[in-house]
Amino acid sequence: MRSPVLPLTWHLARSSGRRGLQSQLLAAGAAAVGSFLLLVMIAAALGSGTRADHTTWRTPDAVAADKATAVQTTTTTYVRQDPVTVVNLAQLAGREPTPAPPGLSAFPEPGEVYVSPALAELLHRFPAGQLADRFPKVSSYGTIGAAGLASPDELVAVVGRAPGDAAVSKSAGEQNYYDERVTARATVAGFTGTKASAFTALDQGSVLLGVVLLVMPVVVLAAAAGRLGAARREQRLAALRLAGATPRQILAMTAVEAAGVGAAGALAGALAYTALLPALAQLPYGIGAWYTGQLWVGPLWLAGVVLTVTALITVSAVTMLRQVVTSPLGVAQQSDPRRTRAIRLVLFVAVLLYIWMSTGDGGQLKTRQLLALLALFYGAFWLFGPWVVDRLGRIVARRAKRPATLLAARRLSDDPRGAWRTVSGLVLAGFVAGFFSVSSLGLDGPSHHGQVAVITANAADARHTAAEARTALHRAGVTATVTVTSEDEYDSLLGGVPGVTAQVSGGQEGVDTAVTALTPLGSGRYPVTQEYVSAIDDTSTARIATVSTATLVLSFLVAAASAGLTAAANVLDRRRVYGLLRLSGTPLKVLDRARIRETVIPLAVLAGGTTAMGVFGAVQLNKEAGTTINTSGAVQLVLCLVVGAMAMLAAIAGSKPLLRRVTEGPVQTSD
Repeated sequence: MRSPVLPLTWHLARSSGRRGLQSQLLAAGAAAVGSFLLLVMIAAALGSGTRADHTTWRTPDAVAADKATAVQTTTTTYVRQDPVTVVNLAQLAGREPTPAPPGLSAFPEPGEVYVSPALAELLHRFPAGQLADRFPKVSSYGTIGAAGLASPDELVAVVGRAPGDAAVSKSAGEQNYYDERVTARATVAGFTGTKASAFTALDQGSVLLGVVLLVMPVVVLAAAAGRLGAARREQRLAALRLAGATPRQILAMTAVEAAGVGAAGALAGALAYTALLPALAQLPYGIGAWYTGQLWVGPLWLAGVVLTVTALITVSAVTMLRQVVTSPLGVAQQSDPRRTRAIRLVLFVAVLLYIWMSTGDGGQLKTRQLLALLALFYGAFWLFGPWVVDRLGRIVARRAKRPATLLAARRLSDDPRGAWRTVSGLVLAGFVAGFFSVSSLGLDGPSHHGQVAVITANAADARHTAAEARTALHRAGVTATVTVTSEDEYDSLLGGVPGVTAQVSGGQEGVDTAVTALTPLGSGRYPVTQEYVSAIDDTSTARIATVSTATLVLSFLVAAASAGLTAAANVLDRRRVYGLLRLSGTPLKVLDRARIRETVIPLAVLAGGTTAMGVFGAVQLNKEAGTTINTSGAVQLVLCLVVGAMAMLAAIAGSKPLLRRVTEGPVQTSD
């Protein structure tokens, strides 16, 4: 016998009218947004790892001297405060030919210079005395292909050298600072390094931190899509259940309808992600924009996200039918409020204690452990939120003095899960705001901006080099004060290494000109600037700042979208109740105020709690990094919360015209 599930589901969906269609469109739209954002987050995480892999060849992987075929020295210089990675290569005489570096068609001959397209543009734009004269003079530059670059905006040069050239000597790999991903030298037999560049190594970890903080609001949005139109669906399916439909048929009809709407929305989001890939690739992160292929997640991830969002919406819709299956009469009469149990409080406290024990013992947490704890906290608070809303509704109802407040309190206690879904986006976004507003990963230290230093072998060489530096700077037209730096000056730009320091006037152009003019004096080393000294710290701080800004913006946008969709759906779901209240004489203004207070009451309590927990998480992160709290972030935190709350209230207020329409006329007395 043919199952009636599919025909009946199609009939009910088609006959649901304009209101039902609106709910389905809202659900599909939420699914599309959730699918799109999940794919973008996955693309950023995978793409940042791919970008880092494209830079590993620059950190030389040393081999035994008898097996080496070439010498590689990688160092970093700066122009306009942007890092330029310079890879010097020299083929050893009498050895087998060394394979070509990634992005090059052949191993560079002495005197050949290959540059990335972005660096080639700067070489033509800037005067030679500010950049080009740092490299050997050539009639034309070769081009480094995408295989050797992490980004189309990356500044990289590969220079062919003779084995005896100072640029590939041992001293060239002995800069005083301090990370082999910034400056390193080794004898090599190929380009099989495993350590990413200092300017890409932290990218994926920073993105993953943002993903963990953002994924829960996105999941909340997608799950809310499965509950849109829940009240109308419950009423119809309860009637079918009373008419003789089996629980399996009820669940099947719900699953089919939710899966169809969810799949359509998720697929639309996936198509939007695919179509917008070229535009997404232009968004800068870290060293610059992306190659489009780096952000392509592949068909497996694409299908996985579509299926996950569809499954999430389906499960969310099916779980709403528990009462329809067990007590259809109660649902039909709307006589069974959705209470919550105290076990939620117990589990929440247990999770907090576990997090406290994991982070408060002074032990060092790995990045994955920290991310796991953040995810665990999100899940615990998602479980705890409805319980708080339920209790708030009961407390406010006992103390309410105005009709709107009483109506809001009754709605909170009658449907705490629904009220929680409305505010959960901003509540969880409050955690993100609290986390990033007070986190500070920058390390305090002496500042030497405007200074350019040259390392020398000893103090005697430093005095001789100082005279040469004055002459070179004068010829280049740079106004500077040149001094000799001794080994005892640990707070100097050279950090206790002998050399020469020039305090340059003329802004950044003067510094760039001074670096170029002093390059021949470094015995194969590029002159040192403040950017070189603080490269690692500045990179980590910049990545966290970028991720924090993006996460905050997306969190509040998702929260506002989730609140707006849920508020509109609630109006559609409760139109019978609202209509009866209007017929009984309740002013529209009171109903709208009740809707607003239904959001404001739990928001004020729960957002404050998650914000405090976000601050706690930031404290733990700062402790791991050995930094202090960013006290100036308090202003940013307040602004984030105010703007977020205003955006959410505006999104809820946007459904007021819908409330007016659904409460007009006596037709609203029936469903």
